[in-house]
Amino acid sequence: MARRVVDGLHLLEVAWPEPVGANAYLVDDGEVSLVDAGLPVPRRSLASEIRDAGYEPSDVDRVLLTHYDVDHVGGLRGLDLDVPVHLGAEDLRLVRGELTPPWSHHKGAFHRVMRRLFPLSECDLRPVDDGDRVGGFRAIHTPGHNPGHVVYLHDDLGAAMLGDLVWESDGELVRPWRVDSYDLDVLAESVDRIAAEAFEHACVGHGEPVSPGGDAAVRALAARL
Repeated sequence: MARRVVDGLHLLEVAWPEPVGANAYLVDDGEVSLVDAGLPVPRRSLASEIRDAGYEPSDVDRVLLTHYDVDHVGGLRGLDLDVPVHLGAEDLRLVRGELTPPWSHHKGAFHRVMRRLFPLSECDLRPVDDGDRVGGFRAIHTPGHNPGHVVYLHDDLGAAMLGDLVWESDGELVRPWRVDSYDLDVLAESVDRIAAEAFEHACVGHGEPVSPGGDAAVRALAARL
């Protein structure tokens, strides 16, 4: 069931038990933003989780995708949304075939297959660049897990929508698996960048949100990396 993280921010429990699937979040700051969308076959339907949070899918004003992976974008197929869908510019190039990683790269090969299965062609895709403002969010380009991974910071809510920049495990933040990332050295640099930001609520794609003290948890991971 949907759970309140802080006023205006709900965790939508669409993920299967770890490591399968990813969280989605609903943010209401006067406009309603869906952040990530889970798997195409979720543990609980995205529409039912939105309703459990007190909204209808038709209330959603925009979708923010932290990155292009099927466990973060697949759930959009189950919603009939006619709203802008924002995705990091490099991941948008990846989806459109303008960025073609080599078959020899473990995750690049995966994406070359998945973009044929989940092209997001039904979506009104909008590129997001570093520093862009999207509603109440500030976008920070955080490559490593994906070339176009984006963290969305909502300064008024004190929330960071971290996607797969980091995962949560036993109350701590950890880095994603090597096999699931493009470049862990680049990812560590992205973690350092987010460690310089201030926020209370670290909203991860995998695991439980770390709240309060989300920024301290990111700094602790940056120190370990």
